[in-house]
Amino acid sequence: MREASERIRLLEQENGVLRRAAASLSEANRPEKYSSRSSERWPRPVPRSGVRVAVALRILGLSRQDYHQWLADPVSQRDFDDACLIDKLYDIQADDPTLGYRFLTDELDLQHGIHVGENRVHRLCRVAVTTASHHKKRSKAGSTGAAPHDDLLAVVDEHGVIRHEFLADGANRVWLWDISEHPTREGKLYISAIKDVWSNRIVGYSMAIRMKSSLAGAAMRNAIAPRGPIGTVCRCDRGDQFRAKRTQRLLANNGLIGSMGRSYGAGDNATMESFSPCCR
Repeated sequence: MREASERIRLLEQENGVLRRAAASLSEANRPEKYSSRSSERWPRPVPRSGVRVAVALRILGLSRQDYHQWLADPVSQRDFDDACLIDKLYDIQADDPTLGYRFLTDELDLQHGIHVGENRVHRLCRVAVTTASHHKKRSKAGSTGAAPHDDLLAVVDEHGVIRHEFLADGANRVWLWDISEHPTREGKLYISAIKDVWSNRIVGYSMAIRMKSSLAGAAMRNAIAPRGPIGTVCRCDRGDQFRAKRTQRLLANNGLIGSMGRSYGAGDNATMESFSPCCR
């Protein structure tokens, strides 16, 4: 009789453990893994339930060593780092809610010096339920975004036709900026080059296997470093790489002036477009 009573007591404890586990893992009562502020970052202490630790570990299939290791350090270093990153992502997106996870990755690198992959930032954005304010808006086919710069090289002739004059009266006055695609045996290669209108020479370039804003920025930094120009007009098209906020900050911080043409107007940058066949 005593053994039966002990067995019934153990079964009741196991049943209680399973009920609490089911309640804690249910969708309605699932606790948040992360929080946006440090005061809510740590899990709340679990009240004593009267269930022996050995019984709970046996039911849940956990070892005593893992339990005491978790008891000494309930928050892992990985979870703590993710929570800190989410705090910074909230602050960055509060300044500019239009940024997606790719631009957020760039901002973490530029503003905070944190080198992190895009996949991790995408995962943390899903955990924190943060999305860009315009992520569901789609532009019409054949259209691009608004140009952040005016067309400084456009002139209107006597017939009222808009033309472009690629002229300069000295070095480092007007630069032409473009990205070209080149197929190779190992895949596509993208080259971003900058040409000086006055000397007709390439003053900066960069190569990469992906066409990102960092490709255009690397070419511009390579052109700026040995020359240090001030007030140079940088002519480019309306590609996403040139309209990115990262690229615009690069021009503004170095005292350069941007210039963009019309959408899908290859003739607006014809002098630089002719550079692509020369590379091949």
